[in-house]
Amino acid sequence: MKIGILGSGLMGGTLGTLWAAAGHDVTFAYSRSPAKLDSLARDCGGAAGTVAEAVEGADALLLAVHWSRVGDVLGQAGDLAGQVVLNCCVPLDEDNRDLVVGTTSSGAEELARMRPKARWVSCFNTTPSESFAPVFAARGQITAPHAFTYGDDAGAKQVAGGLIRDIGFEPLDTGGLRNGRYVEPFAMATVELAYVQPGGPALTYRFEKLRG
Repeated sequence: MKIGILGSGLMGGTLGTLWAAAGHDVTFAYSRSPAKLDSLARDCGGAAGTVAEAVEGADALLLAVHWSRVGDVLGQAGDLAGQVVLNCCVPLDEDNRDLVVGTTSSGAEELARMRPKARWVSCFNTTPSESFAPVFAARGQITAPHAFTYGDDAGAKQVAGGLIRDIGFEPLDTGGLRNGRYVEPFAMATVELAYVQPGGPALTYRFEKLRG
């Protein structure tokens, strides 16, 4: 699968690198430092390019930028008509402290309003990036932890589910884009658990329904 990575931070860089290791054709785009894109591409055998180049012909895109940069990167990406877009952004303020969208909307819904022709599905935005490599390395040896997905396009969820499994997680469908109003605040709980409480940031979780 050809995947365009829009954003080269911890989320985009790590997921793109692991998808390349899983056999996908990955193109990294959007960074203040072209050298960073080149380094990511070189290290995993992928490619580096402009946002337009990453979007062109992609089977799936990953949007992995700070919320403050969403407008800029979407402006470079075009209308994204028919494109499957995995969103791992949380709508945080500049200090990464407070949600700037919530209660009556969500980041996922706002993105869908910005690019209504895209096929949006949110995932990985409630899972610390530090957990990705350990889970990937332990594929088949541990019970797969969950990764939330939410969106209104069943086909996009199916694509995302395959890519989530490639990393070593199991997708957990948490409903439509509207449910981002409840899922995105959960990301703040995972921040507390991963980065504030002791034990390190490689946090995973799994939900089980009990019988009886």
